[in-house]
Amino acid sequence: MSPAHLPFVPEAVIFDMDGLMLDSERAIIGCLAEAARELGHDLPEVLWLSMVGHSEAVCRHLLDEAIGEAQRERVLQRSHVLYEAVVAAGVPHRPGIIEMLDFLDIHRIPRAVATSTRRPLALRKLDAAGLLLRFDAICTSSDVEHPKPAPDVYLLAARSLGIEPVRCLVLEDSPTGVRAALAAGMHPIQIPDLLEPDDTVRALGHTILQSLDDARMLLEQSLLGELL
Repeated sequence: MSPAHLPFVPEAVIFDMDGLMLDSERAIIGCLAEAARELGHDLPEVLWLSMVGHSEAVCRHLLDEAIGEAQRERVLQRSHVLYEAVVAAGVPHRPGIIEMLDFLDIHRIPRAVATSTRRPLALRKLDAAGLLLRFDAICTSSDVEHPKPAPDVYLLAARSLGIEPVRCLVLEDSPTGVRAALAAGMHPIQIPDLLEPDDTVRALGHTILQSLDDARMLLEQSLLGELL
């Protein structure tokens, strides 16, 4: 659903990273597909899309099922080389992320990152993209026992900010992340990137918008309503 207003005034905003702030999902899938082709595996796009929003362990399992463990490792090693070049150059921003962060600065709203990416890579990606210093906390899959769709990383982000989960707004692109935010007792806004929400995802009852600009305007309306 896409309501005209938020049901509360958020005290913090928690961001997913890949596909939400950074246009990295396309880069990751492109590097995996290129690495697979180089090694003689022409795998279907649906396989790569099925990995969006999932942990590294899940992605490894999907590749194991498709090409076997030995070939999977070769593909991953080559794709990591290709992707590191993308990361070093700075993964492009998703539209609207700078405007959203500037808005939060103006209103002094704390914010954190909650990502399924491991900590070393997450820090490199955020730093190269010029976003690392714009967050009060960076929470990654390295920091929790269970990855998304478990709520662990979102609960850690709330604790890091000192804000109750129910007062946190979450910005996500993937169904997996949305489920994690809901499990944490938070209010997620989904801004789909590569995966459009199907009926099962829409049945979760969360907010779905088309862009970060739409999310910023919704947040602005919520803050304005508090002042009136």
